[in-house]
Amino acid sequence: MSKQLLIYENATPLSIERHKEWCLKQTNDFSFAKDVNAFPILGAEFFQTALIYPIVFIQAEANVYPSIVTGLQDQKNFFVTDSGEWQADYIPAFVRRYPFIFSLSEDQKTFTVCIDESFGGWNQEGSGERLFDSEENQTQYLKNIVAFLQDYQSGSLATEAFCKKLVELDLLENMQANLTINNVAQKPFQGFLGISRDKLQSLTSETVYELMQLGWLELIYLHLHSLNHFSRLTNMLTGNLDNN
Repeated sequence: MSKQLLIYENATPLSIERHKEWCLKQTNDFSFAKDVNAFPILGAEFFQTALIYPIVFIQAEANVYPSIVTGLQDQKNFFVTDSGEWQADYIPAFVRRYPFIFSLSEDQKTFTVCIDESFGGWNQEGSGERLFDSEENQTQYLKNIVAFLQDYQSGSLATEAFCKKLVELDLLENMQANLTINNVAQKPFQGFLGISRDKLQSLTSETVYELMQLGWLELIYLHLHSLNHFSRLTNMLTGNLDNN
């Protein structure tokens, strides 16, 4: 799996002093995401993403979080074309919130809105959406962005609780995707966790009922079903190799 602050290169706290005249020109260019082969997702996104991408779990120090796999090669997102178009019906919220992000204070109590100043859509010539109006107040556009970030953070906490439960129940295990191209076995794609079907089947009825009541049992089966999409990525990899 590849780098994990991923698409943000120069996240800077948003301020009226520095960014008063800044505007964001919206485009459908996702070139900033073309070098990343896995993106974090929220639990609420399992329903949409499980239709398209493999959903896996990534271990980062003491934390576990769900991600979609978008490529089987390092620094290669199969869903972003050379022209920057994202070729799928659903784009993860992690990508859609770019170039905005929340930064959490050391005491874990305060969130600061940051922007990636390296993003090419920024300008100070009035092109696109302004962040602040002439009276130095947040524009409605920026207020909508902040609301989206707040929803994202709330979803992150719910997803964190789900992952902690998986760890508590010891349901996760190391996995790998075995790849075959033209009847030739390739190097396995590894470095991720998945839910063990055997461990899932050994859960008590009380635990299964708890997971069902929380809505987490459905997420578990969406994850397991989504792993079938590794075959789709293998086909996309074949196309990439043929084009090289």
